[in-house]
Amino acid sequence: MHDKPDEPVGRLIEEFLTARATRKPSPHTLAAYRRDLTTMAGLVAVDDGTTPLPLDRLPVSALSPRVMRAAFARFAAPRAAASVHRAWSTWNSFFTFLVAEGVVPGNPMPAVGRPRTPLPQPKPLRGEDTPEELLAAVAREDGRQRDPWPERDLAVLALALCAGLRLSELLALRVASVAGRAGERRVDVAGKGGRPRTVPIEAGVDRVLVDYLDSRRRRFGSRSVRPDSPLLVDRRGEPLRRGGLQYLVESCYRRAGIGDRVPRGARLHALRHTFATRLAEDGASAAEIMRLLGHASLASSQTYIEVTAGQQRAAVASNRTNRALAGLVGQREAR
Repeated sequence: MHDKPDEPVGRLIEEFLTARATRKPSPHTLAAYRRDLTTMAGLVAVDDGTTPLPLDRLPVSALSPRVMRAAFARFAAPRAAASVHRAWSTWNSFFTFLVAEGVVPGNPMPAVGRPRTPLPQPKPLRGEDTPEELLAAVAREDGRQRDPWPERDLAVLALALCAGLRLSELLALRVASVAGRAGERRVDVAGKGGRPRTVPIEAGVDRVLVDYLDSRRRRFGSRSVRPDSPLLVDRRGEPLRRGGLQYLVESCYRRAGIGDRVPRGARLHALRHTFATRLAEDGASAAEIMRLLGHASLASSQTYIEVTAGQQRAAVASNRTNRALAGLVGQREAR
C-alpha cells in the first residue's frame, strides 16, 4: 500500500515497468510500454485544461476519467487506430497495477473510449509451391556465398515454415528446446506474453535440426551444442540476433529468387503465416491453430480459416463448369 496517493506519474510508471520486467517481456515490448505511457501522460493537462504537466509534477490522483478522455483525444488525433488501441491496453494494465498496489481506488480506463481495430490479415508466401522451392534452393550450397552454411539456413526456415515460430521465439530457443523421443519430437517454445507452448515436429524437421547441430560441432566443437546453448548462431558461433536473423531470411529469399512472392511488411512472418494457412487448408480447426501458433485469442486463429474459405470459394468459382452453368442460367433468364 502506498503512503502517498499523490505520487508523480513518472515514478509510478517506472514501478510498473519494473514489475512488468519480472515477466521477461522482450526489450521491444518494454520499450513500447514506456513509449505509450510517457507519450500519453505528456499530453495530460490538469491545471488550466490546456497546458500539460511534466511527469515529475503530475499527481496520479489527477488522472480522472474526464482528464484521461481529454488526453486520449489529443493522443488519438494524429495516430492510427491500432496505435491508439495498443496505448489504451497499456494504460489499462498500468491502472490495474496501481489498483492492485493500493495507489488509486479504481481504474478510469473503462470510461475512455477506444477504437475497434480489425484483426490483421494473414500474409503467407504467394504461390502454391513457393515454400518447397525456397527449401530446395536453400538446401543447395551457394558458391556465391562467402561462408555458406546451408544446414543452419535450412534449420531456420524449417522451424518457421513447419513449426510456425515467431522471430523472438526463434531467437529464444536453446539446444535443449528440441526434445522428446524418436517419433514424438517437439519444440518447447517460450511464447509471446510469457505463454509457453509445445509444437510437435515431424521426422523431416528433426533430421534437418540434427544435420545442423552436426555441422555446428564440426565448425565450433562439441561444447558449442551444450543443452543451454542458443539453438541458432551466426557464422562466428555467436547467438543470432534480431537483425542477423532478418538478414538471413532475406538472403534465403534472394537465393531462391522468390522475393516478389513475399508480401510486403511480412518478411520472416510470412513463413509463420504460411504454416498457419496450410494448417487451415488441410482442415485444422481454429482451436488447433490457436494452440500451435500460441495465439492469445481464438479470433486471431479464425482469420486463417476465413481466408482459406475465401480462397476455396474463389477456386470453385473459377471452375469452367461453374462458369458454363452460370452462362446457361443467364441465357434462360434472358428469354
